[in-house]
This record gives sequence, C-alpha cells and structure tokens, in this order.
Amino acid sequence: MTAPPLAAFSLSASQTTNILFVVIGVFVLLVFVIGSRVIARFAAEQLRARQVRSEVVVIARRAVYVAVLAIGIFAAFGFALQNQNIGLLGILLATLVAALGVQDLLKDYVSGYYVLLERHIRVGDHIRLNDLSGVVNEVRLRVTLLTNDNGDLVVIPNSELFGKPVTIRSRANGTKPAPPA
Repeated sequence: MTAPPLAAFSLSASQTTNILFVVIGVFVLLVFVIGSRVIARFAAEQLRARQVRSEVVVIARRAVYVAVLAIGIFAAFGFALQNQNIGLLGILLATLVAALGVQDLLKDYVSGYYVLLERHIRVGDHIRLNDLSGVVNEVRLRVTLLTNDNGDLVVIPNSELFGKPVTIRSRANGTKPAPPA
C-alpha cells in the first residue's frame, strides 16, 4: 500500500505553529514599517510647528524612522524565532549606541558645569587655547562662545576648556586674574 501523493507535504503541529509565528513576525514588521512612517511624519510636523530649522527636521524625521523600524525588526525576529531574547538584545544594542553617542555631549555638559562653578573664565576675558585666542562672549553649560582676533565667532566645547591648558591674558575690567591657589 502506498501513501497518498500529498502525504509527503503534510505539516506537523509544531511546523504549523512555527509558520504561524513567522507570519505573525512578518505582520509585526509591516505594522512597524507603516507605524515608523506615521510616527516620523508626526515628529516632523511637531518640529515644524516649533519653527525648527528644516535640516534638523529632516535629520530628526530620519532618526525617528530608523529607530522605530529597528525596534520593529527586533520585535519581528523575536516573534518569528519565538525567542524574546532577541528583543532584549535589540534594547541592549540601542542602549549601547545611545550611550556611546552622547558620551562627548555629557562630557561637555559636565565640564561646563565645572567651568561655570569655578569661574576661571568669565565674559570679557581674553583667552588663548592652543593656537586660538579671542575674547569670551558667553559661557554656556555646553559651550563657550568667543570672538577671535579676526572678529569671527568661535564655539568651543567646554571639555576643551576643561581638559587643556588655557591662558587668560586679560580681563575686560582691567584687572589681572588672581594667581592660582
């Protein structure tokens, strides 16, 4: 007695379940693709409503699109492979990338805090940093603005002022800086 011709193509219950999860994974991916476009468009509209520059809007829209799409890819693989560790791996990778991406930014803010707290550099000081010299216009938390000898505005990250030797040549009010304690 021979088996019917279609018996070789029958699927077991576990194979049917696996195919179902792959279909669910593809569906989740499609939802995230559509959702990423909608969310990116919404983010761009919100930035335009706040009169943010157009190039910043484009970059933010792309970043939102890629971030939501990446989450969708990890979620889809998690469903398709029936393993939620893939989703956790995606979150871990996103956290690592974000931490490395903002490392310099955080360094500038922390350095700016100390520059403002210690008050070695003040508005009106004529400073020299490496080959750059000029008059300090403003000291912000992340950057210090100064006008160089040519009249150009120069933005210096505060981590540069905090981590490298700075010569304070004169003060705007005519007093000399106090000697270091």
